Amino acid sequence: MTKIKIGGVPEHFNLPIHLSIEEGLFKNVGLDVEWIEFPGGTGAMNLALRNGEIDIAIILTEGIVKDIAAGNESKIIQNYVSTPLIWGVHVAANSPFNTLDDLKDTRPAISRFGSGSHVMAYVQAKKLNWNTQAINCVVVNNLDNAIQSLSKGEADYFMWEHYTTKPLVDSNIFRRVSDFPTPWSSFVIAATSKALADKQDAISSFLEVLNTKTSSFKNINEVDVLLAKRYNQKLEDIKTWLSKTEWSQDQLPHSEIEDVQNHLLELDMIDKKQDVSFYLTII
Repeated sequence: MTKIKIGGVPEHFNLPIHLSIEEGLFKNVGLDVEWIEFPGGTGAMNLALRNGEIDIAIILTEGIVKDIAAGNESKIIQNYVSTPLIWGVHVAANSPFNTLDDLKDTRPAISRFGSGSHVMAYVQAKKLNWNTQAINCVVVNNLDNAIQSLSKGEADYFMWEHYTTKPLVDSNIFRRVSDFPTPWSSFVIAATSKALADKQDAISSFLEVLNTKTSSFKNINEVDVLLAKRYNQKLEDIKTWLSKTEWSQDQLPHSEIEDVQNHLLELDMIDKKQDVSFYLTII
């Protein structure tokens, strides 16, 4: 058995991996796949990839591109969710801010620098013609701390995946003032250079099993009920989310790498553009 450590966020996008583990699909091809949860999101996973704590990450596209540009010796080995991530823009329920325009020049809570919540706060600000130099980020590490930070007035808004945070909106902990979709695919699969050198055949088998699962995932009997139960979601919300979400079995399109780089370069989050082969590899 070849050991593969895979990191990801505790969100509904990753149920195909959990089911593959639980059903023994990886073990059937000689893989011992260990799932490691990262509530802190992309920034925490980038650090784990750099430190060799995980072999593979299911990670936000913009976050891994930014970190590879900054020296993370990992590669994107495949697209994972090809539809955009819908970022909810949240404030505390008792916040004086009522519209997106009210949040100009205020303080976004972010999980970490280099995380999706960090990058997308700037991408959104740029699109709205806000002064990105006026952004003062407050690092909160995870969703639980974001709740405390916003409720205490230590930060003003928090961008996180719409449906993951919807129970907080429904229970009047957060109020959503807007949604902001990424201009590119939500999640990609990235692997460390060491894992690619030492475990290439195992990673290839991992992708084969996962791709088989994701290609049929939406056809699983009552998968919407299973998702709602596991992730504490309303069934109608899960149905809506499923209708808007597509998993990929292909490499990330080169055009999307170009688009991400263009955004990051404009925001001074990377020093220069690289050829797409700097970020991608074919297994």
